Amino acid sequence: MLKEDLIKKNPLRVLNPLSPESLPDHRMGLVMARAGLGKTAILVQIAMDSMLRGQKVLHVSVGEDLGKAKAWYDDIFKYIAEGFQLENAAEIENELMRNRMIMTFKEAAFSRPKLEERLNDLVYQNIFRPDIVVVDGYDFGEADYESIMDLKEMMAAMNVQVWFSALRHRDDDRMSAAGVPAPCHEVDGLFDTVILLQPEQDAILLDIIKDEYDSAAGKVLNLDPSTMMVKEA
Repeated sequence: MLKEDLIKKNPLRVLNPLSPESLPDHRMGLVMARAGLGKTAILVQIAMDSMLRGQKVLHVSVGEDLGKAKAWYDDIFKYIAEGFQLENAAEIENELMRNRMIMTFKEAAFSRPKLEERLNDLVYQNIFRPDIVVVDGYDFGEADYESIMDLKEMMAAMNVQVWFSALRHRDDDRMSAAGVPAPCHEVDGLFDTVILLQPEQDAILLDIIKDEYDSAAGKVLNLDPSTMMVKEA
């Protein structure tokens, strides 16, 4: 399979149009699930889709080391290359890795000022200018509205999209009127797109419960538990 065919057939196409130029600059997305259901896998596949289309991605891992984040990209690309018989796989992988940077933070050390400082260093020194930032491991349970709004404003000022993951807890049934569960039920208005991962018998459902930019809201995709790859329901 050619790279162009892989891009067109990607089930995540419901989230993004084919043309990167038509993507909203300041989109803020959220992937929510209980522990172990695939939040990181979704973020990495969103990032990989963007990288395939020539965009630069900054992956921010909070509370995890560099090796673990890198392993997700390696494993997912290996599955794509082998499962879809991707032509020129090694060349494409090298191209993708040039479009990605991974940044790690200890949980207690992550904040807007520290993220902004490190991002500005990359941009001002002409090292790396991201189009999309994915933030995996941010603790929404400890965050307030103002701190999340602060991050949203920073990303808008830097003209980048951002995707977050959020951990929901089995014993917390609080939910917003739009169907966004705790701990994000009081900040759901800050997000343009919200994806909720829910376990089923043989798959994990990706329920797109909110999407301000496209007709994706209400559409359902699946996550294959054996491969952690997104597929059409």
